[in-house]
Amino acid sequence: MNAPLSLADALAQLPEEERIILTLHYLRSMPSYEIAKLLGVPEKSVIAVMASGKGRITALLGLG
Repeated sequence: MNAPLSLADALAQLPEEERIILTLHYLRSMPSYEIAKLLGVPEKSVIAVMASGKGRITALLGLG
């Protein structure tokens, strides 16, 4: 059985875009509209990436 991943290890396994967006939102408390403005992408894209990234990180941490 594999040892559980730390949050840092799980984040490191995500694609760069997901890692950046999740870090800005959940660890830096930045709202989606600010992330969208910073990255120059539509807010809907940020929200979609947050949803998929949250699902992936939950699975990697064995929480889902």
